[in-house]
Amino acid sequence: MLFFLCAFGASAIVTLLVVRSARTHSRFSADHDLSGPQKFHTSPVPRVGGLGIVAGLLAATGALWWAGVHEPAELAIWLLLCGAPAFAAGLIEDLTKRVSPRRRLAATALSALLAVLLLQATITRTDLWGLDWIAAFPLGAALLAVFVVSGIANAINIIDGFNGLASMCVVMMLLAISYVAAQVGDTSLQVVAVVGAGATLGFFIWNYPAGLIFLGDGGAYFLGFFMAELSILLLQRNPQVSPLFPLLMAIYPVFETLFSMYRRKLVQGRAVGAPDGVHLHSLVYRRLLRWAVGSRDAKLLTRRNSMTSPYLWMLCMMAVLPAVLFWDDSRVLGAFIVVFALSYTVLYGMIVRFRVPRWLIFRR
Repeated sequence: MLFFLCAFGASAIVTLLVVRSARTHSRFSADHDLSGPQKFHTSPVPRVGGLGIVAGLLAATGALWWAGVHEPAELAIWLLLCGAPAFAAGLIEDLTKRVSPRRRLAATALSALLAVLLLQATITRTDLWGLDWIAAFPLGAALLAVFVVSGIANAINIIDGFNGLASMCVVMMLLAISYVAAQVGDTSLQVVAVVGAGATLGFFIWNYPAGLIFLGDGGAYFLGFFMAELSILLLQRNPQVSPLFPLLMAIYPVFETLFSMYRRKLVQGRAVGAPDGVHLHSLVYRRLLRWAVGSRDAKLLTRRNSMTSPYLWMLCMMAVLPAVLFWDDSRVLGAFIVVFALSYTVLYGMIVRFRVPRWLIFRR
């Protein structure tokens, strides 16, 4: 708990300092685009929240080392070093708006490759037909890890559309990893996951509900990398954990990404990476939250923004909770993955066709 509070406190303080000094750096750090298809804020906001999260992790790592808890401190140091390319590429994009998605993904892949080389963080089992054959070869296991880590980091960035949405989902996932690590006696992973949750919450309190600062690409890509690597290490170090546990735990951002790619390419005939405003969280904002519709009042719009995230937190929890309960049973986890995919698809179709139950719609 002490190290959790250290990560939380350092992250919260650094994030507050970034918020309070926004006038001096907003020209570079703020998101001035208020009209894009995925923009729902009413004024320029700093999008460098990843700085606070990394600062919180660094502070907690130093505290762990100073307290003589060296094994989790060393693991955290290696993860921070390996994640540096992903964080740096995202942060540069946040400041310059000139780093393409392809380059950010390449930097995240480099981070994953560093984790393969320095931490041996490879995927050697999947419990999925066909993939286990690939994972049986060292090169295949390494390539799977790079692909999965890059994909999850991109998925976290995709769901980062509303105040508190992505960060709270990551907190849930990190706490789930911590719980399972505790069940199998992996204290180092448990501590690092808890510290990561603390650092993320230190950012969260300034992001939700007021939206004083955004996670940014640096924060989103780094959190996706951090969570994905902890999941891979949990499987690698503890064979009793089902490889479908992290897949179900992260199925909301993963399926959101896959569904968006399908929708853009096969339904709309567009590039899979083209931005649009019809993600599930965007539809929830527009069609379920019929509160302050048409208003131009900044406070009302910010409140409507923040009221969107709990809908998706519940959706995320629908996957995280069974993943935690059945972390060692691949058959049950696989069944829940199928149920989630069907539920997501049905819910999306209902919202698109304006056929959602009235109890899901919020009116003033």
